[in-house]
Amino acid sequence: MVNLTAMSGFLLMGFSDERKLQILHALLFLVTYLLALTGNLLIITVITLDHRLHSPMYYFLKHLSLLDLCFISVTVPQSIANSLMGNGYISLVQCILQVFFFIALASSEVAILTVMSYDRYAAICQPLHYETTMDPSACRHAVIAVWIAGGLSGLMHAAINFSIPLCGKRIIHQFFCDVPQMLKLACSYESINEIALAAFTTSTAFICLISIVLSYIRIFSTVLRIPSAEGRTKVFSTCLPHLFVVTFFLSAAGFEFLRLPSDSSSTMDLVFSIFYTVIPPTLNPVIYSLRNDAMKAALRKMLSKEELPQRKMCLKAMFKL
Repeated sequence: MVNLTAMSGFLLMGFSDERKLQILHALLFLVTYLLALTGNLLIITVITLDHRLHSPMYYFLKHLSLLDLCFISVTVPQSIANSLMGNGYISLVQCILQVFFFIALASSEVAILTVMSYDRYAAICQPLHYETTMDPSACRHAVIAVWIAGGLSGLMHAAINFSIPLCGKRIIHQFFCDVPQMLKLACSYESINEIALAAFTTSTAFICLISIVLSYIRIFSTVLRIPSAEGRTKVFSTCLPHLFVVTFFLSAAGFEFLRLPSDSSSTMDLVFSIFYTVIPPTLNPVIYSLRNDAMKAALRKMLSKEELPQRKMCLKAMFKL
């Protein structure tokens, strides 16, 4: 047992105190993590090696997969280790780093999803100007801006959240250092910095959401005017997966973060946290692969017997560099 009065870190309660359920949780999370790891690495590899996928849409998809890979790696491995060891203790430094990377990667994911929606809008609604609007330089600058914005967001959240005085025992009813759960430990919710940060985060997320909604309103109005059914199907096959990912991620994360800290039970918090921390990085590779003919063709080509030796040589060359 951890000495709660002397520890400088936090105690993550996780899903259960029973040893059998802890082992079951560790196994389920391990399988999920390996699936997410394999799926996202596969998408990154396919897009990197297949020159037919070197377009802005797949360039952003590759970075989304990289973000998903990093995002799930921030929380799940630590939770697996805690369950296997039967000890939910996490040091203060580990918790600060976890909050920083979690917020940074989540913010970057919202930003990259917004950029991806604009890319689809430019491709479908402004096809004559698409190559000029989404040229390689613009794509690189957009991705750099996404990563920098995420890093600044994570830095602000970590700095402000860990400057708030905490009262009582440092017990977090979650499997990771979750900001809403940590606010329950605060002596007061009236911090001006915390209110300003919450307002800034909410307004930024709202701007991204409005941008995505407006982009898809224009996209669907354009698609419905396409005369051929085959053309509409092709467009929907590239847009619907992205729309599903955006809706699922933002709705789950928004529902969790926009509530007051005392509005829900710990069980409800655990359930919703899985919906925006574990499920999206695991399902995104499946969603984008199953609904995209180009991705499916590239996967089949990469996994074919004729292409495997050549791909292995390319991968060896990449790792040597």
